[in-house]
Amino acid sequence: MVVSGAGTVCGVDAGVVSPDQVSLGVLVAAVSRDAVDDAVAVCGVGAKRSDGKLPPHVVAYLTMALCLFPEDDYTEVATRVTGSLDRWGCWNADWAVPTASAITQARKRLGRGVFPEIFERTCGPVAGDASPVAGAIATGRGRGSWLRGWRVLAIDGFDVDVPDTPGNAAEFGYGGPTGKRSAFPKARVVAVAECGTHAFVAAEVGAYAVGEKTLAGRLYPRLRREELLTADRNFYGFRAWGLAAGTGAALLWRAPTQLRLPVVRVLPDGTYLSVVVDPALRGGRRERVIAAAVAGEELDPREGHLVRVVEYDVPDRLGNGEGELIVLLTTITDPAHARADELAAAYHQRWEQETANDQLKTHLRGPGRVLRSRLPDLVHQEIWAWLIVHHAITALMARAAEAADLDPDRLSYTGVLRLVRRSATGTADISP
Repeated sequence: MVVSGAGTVCGVDAGVVSPDQVSLGVLVAAVSRDAVDDAVAVCGVGAKRSDGKLPPHVVAYLTMALCLFPEDDYTEVATRVTGSLDRWGCWNADWAVPTASAITQARKRLGRGVFPEIFERTCGPVAGDASPVAGAIATGRGRGSWLRGWRVLAIDGFDVDVPDTPGNAAEFGYGGPTGKRSAFPKARVVAVAECGTHAFVAAEVGAYAVGEKTLAGRLYPRLRREELLTADRNFYGFRAWGLAAGTGAALLWRAPTQLRLPVVRVLPDGTYLSVVVDPALRGGRRERVIAAAVAGEELDPREGHLVRVVEYDVPDRLGNGEGELIVLLTTITDPAHARADELAAAYHQRWEQETANDQLKTHLRGPGRVLRSRLPDLVHQEIWAWLIVHHAITALMARAAEAADLDPDRLSYTGVLRLVRRSATGTADISP
């Protein structure tokens, strides 16, 4: 996105994303003072003194501001954003800009629990009907976000380099095999993103040794019936499928290569019904589950699940995937509810999460940049603040795109981020 003297943004009138929308008010609007105060109260970390210079709500906004300016130190970031905080009623003009040591101590007092609580209260779906936690930012039926009546989501994981301190090493561990460990400890993040807007709507953070499937298992119970979760084949497991399907949400996952999928019935559109069976069942027990599926009997979810299988390849696909057969499993068993081509297109939307990960790691944080927090509690704070800031920016872009009747992909995340950073600065009238 380029902001020109002519007042255009990426070829669209500048009204699509205006400076008024992208001051630090982006964060204050997306993360209300009430949401911060409620999270602080739930975690029991309220201010001990009424005249404290760094009350919890200020620390929360400063921590988020640190994610906007990863190259600057604490004091520089605080100096940059005090003016915006003052305009939004989150700063007292009688206060001096806090020192790095004061900010660190204030972040320690805040602990690790507040930011996940803020995320849960503010980072709901962006496109479509409002959820109870995201009414302020839902923006209608955003393009690329829906398959008929289902909101299309994707789940994926990534790791984050954190400073090499004894505490971080003990909490998160290193990547790589013994003798060839990574240079820095690594935290693992698994997140669910809304495909059409790239907004993260749920996440789990853990040590590097905690596998993606384990963290994903903590996310599945949060799915809703109106959602369609897409996932790569690395996430498939019989118990994982059952846990996610048990929420009533629709699933569209790529099948691992070794998964056996007996044909139960061929459907008119060329897809077919099959059954995934608990791998612990073998021989005659397995065959009885398959026979029950063929007979149209209701399956015990502890033993098997009826699925619809969509198989296709991608013409002219180059690289390692050339000529590869893609096999998808879905809980949408009736072709009248979603055609095979619709499901293939929806699965392709899963790659939008790669874009979300890139926005988060490459553009917001900076390529190859190690987080700044040297203590485990502060690492957790920083990762969650980072997710919240990304969500606030993608929500802004989705609202702007909808107002201009555009696909959010038409807007440049990098350009909006630059505009936010420029507009977020401004020193308040403070004592020297």
